[in-house]
Amino acid sequence: MNKAITDGLVLMPPAFENGLDVWSSEDGTPGSATYDGAANASLVVADAEFGSCLEIVKNDTLTKLRYMGETPLVPGMYLQIRAKVKAIAGNLPSVRIAGWAGNSSLAHVAGLTEIGAETALTAYGEVVEVTAIVGSGQRGGVDMPWGIEPVYGHFGLDLTGANGGTVRIDDIVIEDVSEWFLVDSSGSIDVRDYGALGDGVTDDHEAFNAANTAAAGRRVIVPEGTYYLGDTVSFTEEVTFDGTVIMPAANRLVLRKNFHLNAYIDAFGDEVEGLKRAIQAMFYYTDHDSLDMRGRRVELDQPLDVAEITGATSLEVRRVIRNGQITTVASSNWDNEVATSTASYSVASPKTLSNVTNIANIKVGSLVTGTGVGREVYVQAVNVGNQSLTLSQPLYAPNTSQTYTFTRFKYMFDFSGLSKLSQFQLSDVELLCNGRASGVMLSPGGNNFQLRDCHIKSPLNRGVTSIGGGCQDLHIDRCSFVSNEQTVRAEDRQSVAFNINSNDCKIRDNRFQRFGHTGIVFGNGHMFVGNHWFQGDEDTDSPRMAGLVFTYPNVKSIVTGNYIDNSFIEMTNEHDAAPDFSSEYSFGGLTVTGNIFTVNDAASYFSWIVIKPYGPGHFLQGLAVQNNVFKSLNGFIDRVDKVDTTFADLAYNSTRNVTFEGNTFNGVSKLTINPVSAEYSQSTASTDWVLDPSAYLPFGGWARVVESLVFRNALTDASGNAVSATPYVTVNYGSSNNQIRLTFPQAVKGTVNMIARMDRPI
Repeated sequence: MNKAITDGLVLMPPAFENGLDVWSSEDGTPGSATYDGAANASLVVADAEFGSCLEIVKNDTLTKLRYMGETPLVPGMYLQIRAKVKAIAGNLPSVRIAGWAGNSSLAHVAGLTEIGAETALTAYGEVVEVTAIVGSGQRGGVDMPWGIEPVYGHFGLDLTGANGGTVRIDDIVIEDVSEWFLVDSSGSIDVRDYGALGDGVTDDHEAFNAANTAAAGRRVIVPEGTYYLGDTVSFTEEVTFDGTVIMPAANRLVLRKNFHLNAYIDAFGDEVEGLKRAIQAMFYYTDHDSLDMRGRRVELDQPLDVAEITGATSLEVRRVIRNGQITTVASSNWDNEVATSTASYSVASPKTLSNVTNIANIKVGSLVTGTGVGREVYVQAVNVGNQSLTLSQPLYAPNTSQTYTFTRFKYMFDFSGLSKLSQFQLSDVELLCNGRASGVMLSPGGNNFQLRDCHIKSPLNRGVTSIGGGCQDLHIDRCSFVSNEQTVRAEDRQSVAFNINSNDCKIRDNRFQRFGHTGIVFGNGHMFVGNHWFQGDEDTDSPRMAGLVFTYPNVKSIVTGNYIDNSFIEMTNEHDAAPDFSSEYSFGGLTVTGNIFTVNDAASYFSWIVIKPYGPGHFLQGLAVQNNVFKSLNGFIDRVDKVDTTFADLAYNSTRNVTFEGNTFNGVSKLTINPVSAEYSQSTASTDWVLDPSAYLPFGGWARVVESLVFRNALTDASGNAVSATPYVTVNYGSSNNQIRLTFPQAVKGTVNMIARMDRPI
């Protein structure tokens, strides 16, 4: 590159023979004294070596010669100033190239090096050439690095040393030598050519911005060094880092042309800082919707607090982190924080704890435990001044005032500091928690958070945690969750793969291995399709724990095509501040179809579908369990369904629209069918036949409806004579209301096929 050619810049000063009125004996600025008519200067027209030249008698300690024209400078430009000098008579001085730097306001730029190296004249008549290079960058071979503020210079030379000597000076030459420093042939721009120093102290952000602007499609090179950036820098061109940058946490480095993790690790010289800065940039204006980790493994010694990293309060545009592995390393930063406090609770404010002592020590995202607290209740917000906490769910039966425990798990990705996060996705990311940390904590608000093709391995406590409404329309697809409790007995495990506080979640094609619970699920409109969760252990005749727990009674959800292994589906209303039935929808709205249910070495009282009311008066309304396979290995279980009456039983007289049909049972002592079609034989003549379908009716339900009666053969009296008689039916018969009585006008015997139900369809 030669700016004199490419940009038409005039660099060469005129020859002395064209007049000395443009040559100053001062700094060369307008109005300064010139050599035109000066007593100590004259023009020599026929010097043997120089031809025409300038002869000066050195009378001052520092004798200056400056061209008064404004020689232009642009960022990335390097000029070489050359002059040939020889001593003629008198004392022998020294000589050096010198200049004066001016900015766009025509003012002097102070603090710069404006002189080159001195050369002593040692003999009369000996021609000595002095040179110096001036340019924007502090590069090797540059005598006067001026940065990018100066836009022109007044150049010439200085005579120093003893006075009284006479010297002759050939015409001064100024040439563009930028090509010596710039690698135009490879399409690169060096930030040093635009004033960057890389000393770790000087603010180089303006030089970075200038280099990016000048690149115009070329690559920007950041050479070795440490570059302090005091403000946000946004590269629109591709940039390569051999050196590293440091910058305040609030400022951002945006790499639009090469936005990927490797570039940020190169830029900051540290994989964790690189990941943080890349996430920070992604939250703002990168022109990219996703951060590609390029398969890199990053080792964390503390949680990624996304709100702190980014400085953001919310994000509601699609952003993705993909294709990498993040692992934990030993550090006390992963230790859980536990606080205990006394607090008051009122059903009138079901999601609030008030009068909380020690509140300053309670963290947002803490798990709340205590009397009357359901599973997976978290602190959503803390109001220290008001001494109150906002909870993710109501409490079902706490004391008015009691002591609670607040446990803050530590998560590899912690989004709890954001008020709202929507359309965020982790894709093809492996989180190796290593029994030190939990996986992902969602923000209190937002929707459509997605995990796709991810692996969460050995979380200490939790896989994915919702502390509020940030799980609305949560997607977990094709992921693998492996607990840290592989050798722990099922009933002793404390881990939870995920929990849900909101609606419309899609959990599909995942694998969950040996958690305490796979999912604690509030809300409705959920889809669980194609998953495999298993929670067995190595014990024989041991209990099993709930895999999927629905805590909203009428769930309006489907569980389809899953492999439900050594665990059960549980329906509760533990997240209800008034768990007794009032006027709400009760248990139901669930479709369980086409699943594989299996268990092995389990206690005989194990069941795969369990209803646990936390208050009286509840009933079933809309439950379909169809076309599933139930199989027990290494021992029979009693039945596939039951009601856990720890707190209350169901109101069986209100059951509506329950279907158990098309299922296959293996290793199950009592089959569950509704409506049930059964054959009964009465061997002795009687006016009252008592038919007992109770063993088949789901959840110990009442025999509420008879849909049909078909007699296999003729009814006969005690003597064997055929009798024509029509019975009437009494439902809800017997002490447990689970039998049917047929009453005939006379004593008869025979065989009947009956279809009975434990519910009323409408």
